[in-house]
Amino acid sequence: MILDTIDFEVVQRETSKLPEIDFDNIPFGKVFADHMLCATYENGKWGNTQILPFGDIQMSPATSMIHYGQSIFEGLKAFRTEDGQIAVFRPEENWKRMNKSAKRLCMPGVPKEIFIEGMKRLIDLDRGWVPTKEESSLYIRPFLFATDAMLGVKPSQSYMFMIILAPVGPYYSKPLHLKIETKYTRAAMGGVGAVKAAGNYASALYPAQLAAEEGIDQLIWTDGKEHKYLEEAGTMNMMVVINKTLITPPLTSTILPGITRASFLELAREEGYNVEERPITVDEVIGACKNGSLEELFGVGTAATIAQVDKLTHEDQTFQLPQISSREISNTIGTKLVNIKQGRVEDPRQWNTHI
Repeated sequence: MILDTIDFEVVQRETSKLPEIDFDNIPFGKVFADHMLCATYENGKWGNTQILPFGDIQMSPATSMIHYGQSIFEGLKAFRTEDGQIAVFRPEENWKRMNKSAKRLCMPGVPKEIFIEGMKRLIDLDRGWVPTKEESSLYIRPFLFATDAMLGVKPSQSYMFMIILAPVGPYYSKPLHLKIETKYTRAAMGGVGAVKAAGNYASALYPAQLAAEEGIDQLIWTDGKEHKYLEEAGTMNMMVVINKTLITPPLTSTILPGITRASFLELAREEGYNVEERPITVDEVIGACKNGSLEELFGVGTAATIAQVDKLTHEDQTFQLPQISSREISNTIGTKLVNIKQGRVEDPRQWNTHI
């Protein structure tokens, strides 16, 4: 990556929108902070790094991102800690993952100085937007997209990187009812399921809509070849506990390497729990539901941290899963993870970046 000396031009909004915001009633992803970061990639180098008032952007109808889908993104959160500081959880891991996504889609990597330093400056400018309410946070959305105004199937030569901020409450307000999907496929081996490509989410919308019409909250995706193995839970990595063993699918080209997933597994091993990263079959999970050995089923991800599942549907059967209060591993590790993010306990790994 060729990078000129970074000079962040800052144009502040004349009047903040903060006084208009009801932080007790924030819809997820619909309210945005005052400013945004923009940087452009042209002629083989990054430049034009700006922090501007949040607003619309102009582009040509021929912009190649619209037609050929070179668009990737990340998601992470900033928290207001109990001592009043602002902490962002493991941002360098998001930077690394974004650049892996960029490589897979023939896009330029974003320099660390723009991603991390730009994020810090943006959040510092809009620090008043970080909520103080329990279970609330400032959602951070970095994204990169192609900007060539050209019709032709080939990688763009120009790109824009942006970061926008949104104060949010909890993503899920209740435990979930999931259905094991055995017809539609989220990702195929060798595809882009392991990167955060925008198109991954578009292809999941229709099956999820069909499930919602049945009163189901989200889907558990299975492998594209046989629909035999469990992969992800909605937009999260999935985990099950069977006979006191925490099991999660291994990372492959069809599963996103979640940062919450990695953090959860590290803490679970540290606490002495038995952890297995291995393929999980549909038959194994349904069999465990029937014989009572399935103790926990939950998703992990940035938006929800831990999303508990209390009902599981497969074909024509729906299983009521064990009570949430009885779930030792997800409750113990989930609480520890949230406490680290919010500065309530020590952070020996220095996962938090303070702003």
